[in-house]
Amino acid sequence: MKTKYDFDQIIDRKNTNSVKIDSLQQVFGSDELLSLWVADMDFLSPIEITEALKKRVEHGIFGYVKSDEGYYNSIINWLKKKHNWSVKKDTVTFLPGVVKGIAFAIDVFTDVQDKIIIQPPVYPPFKNITEGLDREIINNPLIFENGQYRMDFDNLREIAKRDCKMLILCNPHNPAGRVWTKEELSELAEICFDNQILVVSDEIHSDLALFNYKHVPFATVSAKAAQNNLTLMAPSKTFNIAGIVSSFAVVENDELRKKYFNYLNARHLGKGNIFAYLATQYAYEYGEDWLDQVLDYIQQNIDYVDNYLQQNIPQIKAIIPEASFLIWLDCRELNLSQKDLENLFIQKAKLALNSGTMFGVEGKGFMRLNVGCPQSTLHKALDNLKKAVNL
Repeated sequence: MKTKYDFDQIIDRKNTNSVKIDSLQQVFGSDELLSLWVADMDFLSPIEITEALKKRVEHGIFGYVKSDEGYYNSIINWLKKKHNWSVKKDTVTFLPGVVKGIAFAIDVFTDVQDKIIIQPPVYPPFKNITEGLDREIINNPLIFENGQYRMDFDNLREIAKRDCKMLILCNPHNPAGRVWTKEELSELAEICFDNQILVVSDEIHSDLALFNYKHVPFATVSAKAAQNNLTLMAPSKTFNIAGIVSSFAVVENDELRKKYFNYLNARHLGKGNIFAYLATQYAYEYGEDWLDQVLDYIQQNIDYVDNYLQQNIPQIKAIIPEASFLIWLDCRELNLSQKDLENLFIQKAKLALNSGTMFGVEGKGFMRLNVGCPQSTLHKALDNLKKAVNL
């Protein structure tokens, strides 16, 4: 009999070292806010993962560990079943986080002052890591039209000629929520291959496609894509286990793989901890039913937010995500500066969201809302926002 999960359950996360909860005072100046920012969910992870970790803890010895066939097979089988992507064991390596994996790729495949392309508004570490490693950011901003984003391929063709070395792809896109199509990814692959620009694809939200959208791994769209790509994935967003820190890379090109894996191995970065291997395996082997249920719940939350805004705060529009539990809110019709917009949410509505400009200047007038929470939390949050807008 399948477990019926209760995502309406309110779980107190205070004093658990949660960035989302215990950093409110430091980041927003108040710990009396509804926390709807950091991209983890307020739901219990699949019981199978919890029970496996409990059993391991009860063993009582936490010595050195190695990966085994079960770990690799769980990834290989999941990618085949969920994404129709056949990968071999020797193309997969553990990573201590997707963001770290991007930083490692920058170290391996580029030099100081090299140019790296990103497509804002986009996940802030893409910019922060690149500039922190003394590389030059080249922006290819997404085009926003008819309520959704698309890539600017004409501009990409132009900037690709500027001796760029790498493009960091967000697939699916955060914060826009786009699930890029095979056609879009194929065009990107052609441009980058022809201009010798390596594509590092962050696919951490790949298992969270919604509303019958289907994630397409970048490496599967063409031979050129497969041979000019590092794909970085993780069970962390999918199963709400980000704190366990377990990610992985898939690199099909022999030369790229040798360079990247050698870098990791020389620095002992390609080895997981005792819980990372276990959580990954149990997530992929036993978490599918939980995932189906949580995606259904997230879709209900998205529909609720969209309907509420249309009926009560029409000046704010929800950009309906095709993947993930994050909604990009278009607040431009409020005609507020970004500072005043942030003040509306924080000071007046008592809500902690991500400011749109965190994702680049293209995010001006936007806010990012995390709906991976009980519906009662959203009800309260939107009521607060309605009152604040109407003050």
